[in-house]
Amino acid sequence: MTEADPRPVLLADSIPFVLSQLGTQATFRFTDLLTPLGIKPQQFGMLRILEAAGGRSQQQLSEALGIHRNVMVGLVDDLEKRGFVERRKHPTDRRAHAVYLLPAGYEMLTRAAGIAAALDAEITSALDAGERETLLALLQKTAAGSGLLPGIHPGFTTDRAAGSGCDTGH
Repeated sequence: MTEADPRPVLLADSIPFVLSQLGTQATFRFTDLLTPLGIKPQQFGMLRILEAAGGRSQQQLSEALGIHRNVMVGLVDDLEKRGFVERRKHPTDRRAHAVYLLPAGYEMLTRAAGIAAALDAEITSALDAGERETLLALLQKTAAGSGLLPGIHPGFTTDRAAGSGCDTGH
């Protein structure tokens, strides 16, 4: 720290700290932007996942995402109550139900995806297109090197995530 610049230099030069700053800011901002739609980032993330993997059983989704089955049941219950998804008999496993997006779910996903894209542009506004591509590639490489699943927020895997505003899918 200096008198001219009171910021702790060690934190400003710490990659985990800067990533945490940006992640926290993005989470808070995304949560605020989704509030008028009546959904949270985790619900948006689940809608995105179902768009890509609809028709899978809750157990299959739970296993693929590393989400405890109780958390998965709660997420699907909430989205079903809102009319965004429905459970149907699984086409190949008569003991299971598959989860599908409904038209209202697709509509909500489209609206929320627009918000996510605008936030992406806002957060990276100081970068040109090439820098943005480089940053994304480096972050993806770093996440993979840390054992993270592409497109799956690690907060999804805990019961704490069920009530949090963790950013899960944008």
